[in-house]
Formats: sequence, C-alpha cells, structure tokens
Amino acid sequence: MELREQLVRYYQWLRQYGNNDSHSGNASVRDGDRFWITPTGACADTLGVNDLVACSVSQGCGEGASLDGPLHQQVYRRNPAARAVLHSHGPYTVATTLNGETFLPVDFEGQLYFPQVPVITIPYQDYVEQAPAAVAEMLQSHRITVVRGHGVYSVGETLNLAYKWTCSLELSAKTAFLARQLGNLD
Repeated sequence: MELREQLVRYYQWLRQYGNNDSHSGNASVRDGDRFWITPTGACADTLGVNDLVACSVSQGCGEGASLDGPLHQQVYRRNPAARAVLHSHGPYTVATTLNGETFLPVDFEGQLYFPQVPVITIPYQDYVEQAPAAVAEMLQSHRITVVRGHGVYSVGETLNLAYKWTCSLELSAKTAFLARQLGNLD
C-alpha cells in the first residue's frame, strides 16, 4: 500500500477507535525530504489521499496543511529516524495528564514501551508558537509525549509503530483510571 494510503488509513483508525473526534488530531508520513500531512480541519471520516498536503522537511508546508505542520517538520528535522508522526486526543490520556505530571504507566505493556511519558505544559494562547520546538525536542528521546490539556504526539520509524505507541498509551491511561476507580491505586 502506498504511503499516502497508509496515512489516510491510520488517521481514520485514530477516529474509529476513539482517539480522535471527527475533525481532531493530525498525522504525517515522511518520504525523504518530503512528508505528507493531513489538511487543516480534516474530517477523518471523509479524508482521501488527494486531500493530503505535501510538505518539505527543509522548506516547510504547502497551503492548507494542518496547523501542526511546523511541529511535524521540526520533529523530522530533529529526529532523522522518524518516518511518521501522529497527533491524537485520547480522552483517558488527556484526562490522566491534566495534572501536568509525567505519566507512569501501571500496566506491563505501558512500562515496557515507555516507563515514563513526559507531559509538556504550554499555555493555550502560546501553543502555535511554542509547541513545534517543545514537542520536537521531547520526541528526540521519547517515543511519545503529551501536551497537557491538548493531546498525544507519537513518533515512529513507521506509521504502524507511531500508531502502536498512541494506542498503547491510551490503554495504559485507561487501565490506570480504572484501577484508581476500583481502589487498586493511590
């Protein structure tokens, strides 16, 4: 399957499986100096390959690219192994990290994949200006990070790995939430 088709499929899965609403999040995949990104305001339910926007790691994004285009560009610049970036809004992850503290998964898979998940606090009014550098810096040394109150950013050598990290984190956050509800965690 062609990279752009894969990108559409993974972006739609983020919606289908509850990590995004119909028009939230964004996704990109890299091919050399070029990367493809979802357009601003994209609807996951109707997105097609021809809706994706071409961007350049060295030159920037084309017109209509996601608001997070510069963020994806910075991730690719700082992390040469990165081939995919996914941004999602998993409700358990967002809720669990609203305190701004590093998230420590309590389940086996979560601890195996990311023993700690850093949380970045950026004032909402400063997000567009500060997020590209802050998220790109964090994704140089972590597979995944959370922007407090906003959402998850994952990076991978493939779309499948970036998707795996996103889904695994959401399940870890849900498991921690349920364990707390049952009185099994402090």
